[in-house]
Amino acid sequence: MILLVNKEHFFNENMLKDFEMIEYENYKEETKYIEKETFRHFEMLRAHLKIDNIIIDIDGAYRSLESQENLFLHFMKKYGLDYTEQIVAMPGTSEHHTGQAIDLSIKKDGIWIEENDDLMKEVEIWQRIHKSLKYFGFILRYPKNKEHITGYPYEPWHIRYIGEEAAMQIGDLTLEEYLSKIDNK
Repeated sequence: MILLVNKEHFFNENMLKDFEMIEYENYKEETKYIEKETFRHFEMLRAHLKIDNIIIDIDGAYRSLESQENLFLHFMKKYGLDYTEQIVAMPGTSEHHTGQAIDLSIKKDGIWIEENDDLMKEVEIWQRIHKSLKYFGFILRYPKNKEHITGYPYEPWHIRYIGEEAAMQIGDLTLEEYLSKIDNK
């Protein structure tokens, strides 16, 4: 089953009853929690990309309701409510609550790129990463020109595990479009 969590489909703890979360220490030596199957597929994606000299790691994964609230409040204080609502999910509406969403960081020329503005500049690397996602069960969750559907601007670093079969079928659709399409069959 593919979980949909967004501005219209709220997260609840029952969604996680069949999921096993594991701990992972990332490149910054921060402990991240991630759904076990998602992590297994991330490891395969990472190994595949490393062959092509693309180094990735997890900058963000599972977030509790409390940590999402803290993130939202941090952005609101820094940028104001209007901007924050455009780029940060309200608590209860973030895919990160599922443990199946990952924010990636890229290591280029020996340096980890973490800031969103800097990550956006790595167009060629993202294109190469995005081409490989479906083979490992991931999708680009917030693609370009789909903001009116997803409710969020393009985020090349935000990937979502949905399983290999669904990822191969989704094509250029958003998760919302894909789930609507299969529900209508």
